Amino acid sequence: MEKDLTRYRNIGIFAHVDAGKTTTTERILKLTGRIHKLGEVHEGESTMDFMDQEAERGITIQSAATSCFWKEHQLNIIDTPGHVDFTIEVYRSLKVLDGGVGVFCGSGGVEPQSETNWRYANDSKVSRLIYINKLDRTGADFYRVVKQVENVLGAKPLVMTLPIGTENDFVGVVDILTEKAYIWDDSGDPEKYEITDVPADMVDDVATYREMMIETAVEQDDDLMEKYLEGEEISIDDLKRCIRTGTRKLDFFPTYGGSSFKNKGVQLVLDAVVDYLPNPKEVPPQPEVDLEGEETGSFAIVDPEAPLRALAFKIMDDRFGALTFTRIYSGTLSKGDTVLNTATGKTERIGRLVEMHADSREEIESAQAGDIVAIVGMKNVQTGHTLCDPKNPATLEPMVFPDPVISIAIKPKKKGMDEKLGMALSKMVQEDPSFQVETDEESGETIIKGMGELHLDIKMDILKRTHGVEVEMGKPQVAYRESITQQISDTYVHKKQSGGSGQYAKIDYTVEPGEPGSGFQFESKVTGGNVPREYWPAVQKGFDQSVVKGVLAGYPVVDLKVTLTDGGFHPVDSSAIAFEIAAKAGYRQSLPKAKPQILEPIMAVDVFTPEDHMGDVIGDLNRRRGMIKSQETGVMGVRVKADVPLSEMFGYIGDLRTMTSGRGQFSMVFDHYAPCPTNVAEEVIKEAKERQAAA
Repeated sequence: MEKDLTRYRNIGIFAHVDAGKTTTTERILKLTGRIHKLGEVHEGESTMDFMDQEAERGITIQSAATSCFWKEHQLNIIDTPGHVDFTIEVYRSLKVLDGGVGVFCGSGGVEPQSETNWRYANDSKVSRLIYINKLDRTGADFYRVVKQVENVLGAKPLVMTLPIGTENDFVGVVDILTEKAYIWDDSGDPEKYEITDVPADMVDDVATYREMMIETAVEQDDDLMEKYLEGEEISIDDLKRCIRTGTRKLDFFPTYGGSSFKNKGVQLVLDAVVDYLPNPKEVPPQPEVDLEGEETGSFAIVDPEAPLRALAFKIMDDRFGALTFTRIYSGTLSKGDTVLNTATGKTERIGRLVEMHADSREEIESAQAGDIVAIVGMKNVQTGHTLCDPKNPATLEPMVFPDPVISIAIKPKKKGMDEKLGMALSKMVQEDPSFQVETDEESGETIIKGMGELHLDIKMDILKRTHGVEVEMGKPQVAYRESITQQISDTYVHKKQSGGSGQYAKIDYTVEPGEPGSGFQFESKVTGGNVPREYWPAVQKGFDQSVVKGVLAGYPVVDLKVTLTDGGFHPVDSSAIAFEIAAKAGYRQSLPKAKPQILEPIMAVDVFTPEDHMGDVIGDLNRRRGMIKSQETGVMGVRVKADVPLSEMFGYIGDLRTMTSGRGQFSMVFDHYAPCPTNVAEEVIKEAKERQAAA
């Protein structure tokens, strides 16, 4: 039976930490009849946050997917994390959404992190509604947040409801479209409201905002625009159609107000999801790429009859086993099907399919284009892998994950836990591609790498609680890199003669700095066969294997170009291995002459501080070798943007809170690598030598 996809909405709810996103999701599930007792986050029990760490820290780490129904529409809701160290999760969820609800705090407004998420959503071209929450809070101001959306996010809010009453006296909202007031009683029951006329003192405001709303909406349709300019009344259905078009095109964002905690205003947001956010067929289809990653020009069309294309966007281990959350873009997926994973080239059989509801589930027989489901017990699937029809393979655009910038050595506190630790870490790596684990060959230590301190902190917590392994942590290590600053040409001869066949290889080559971000490049300009063509790959391999360790402190070398210019060979004694050895030795010989330098990761740091602490904050960033790029004064305080070396940012949140009496906030993302000052580089090299000596 083919489902009516026009009645589907795959949506995400994303927001800054503490804007009340999880409470909002809770309310939606309650209203759509899926939960009977409301979980309160501040009592530490909510249905979407079913990991212990989430309940305790009051933040959502994993995005869980849940299905529910509203007005004969199926909503698949992906709960996304708001904290910067989990932006990978946000990015991943955005890939599989068709629309979203951006939740902002009525008093906190547009905070640094909401900006990052908003930018990601813009990049992914996701249509959104805006929901300004917590209007019952002291200091909440709906109109101020609307202004911030315009000024800070550069977005166009289309105001659809106005609040009735402020702070403690907030009782409901006026729906501008129908010009009706929705007023809730004090019982806290979301169903207990009455629809009345607009309060007398709000009639003028409502008229003004309705005028603005109509003017913006009719821009989507020239015929209606003419009617409107001639003074004709525009019908509500026509307005809705225009608002839907504009929302889908990202021309504007319908904006609602309410208080999820007090259960006021959430229904109107749900109506808007159904009325204005796109269904799976209205979203540009996913481009398909071939196995080399080149776009093929064909697309995964939302059609249950088409070949299967599905994207695994999240892997979670829960008490029932491994769940692979999957968005089906085209085709149908049924129990017992065999699917091809294009990333591994292997096929797997689908054992069980389930539709998720936070942490309970319903088994289903099959799912089709537009659905978001969880597959139980997949073996070799990781986040970002495409599952497709083995007879008709294609890959959906792969997700790109940033490289980790911080690493910490860990070891189990108790003896004999090594194996358990290894198994736990390999599960965690499958769930989160921005988390990496490796073993330091010299010291035998286990090194974990991630996107920031909080990221790794929470991983430690998961190890302890979910997997029962307590670990000792070393000092956080920064992911330094090395590069060279000078071009040099050099020669290396490798020869070994000891009875029997010898080894001989001679290479003439140039090493030079490459373009920033170019990694390692190799080319051969040898003419006349002095180094036969079949040995070129061996020379490349020798250099390629060497760049993982720099000559100053053993960090990987980046932006290096090696050109093989000439050389010599022996008809009997030359071999690929001889040329590989020559390249490795040449690397060790030449790099120290090419004026090598240490590069450090520079983070784009975005700090929010009340105005009276701005001087301290800027002074402190300068002391951390930060380059201040901009400062903007807003209503709430000042936003300072700076580029700061990661090594200077450890423990920053504590210092910032102290400086700003707990009111400061910041977010940071990796921006680029830059050369270290000499004194810092000397320290890095010294520490590396001490580590090698200790190992």
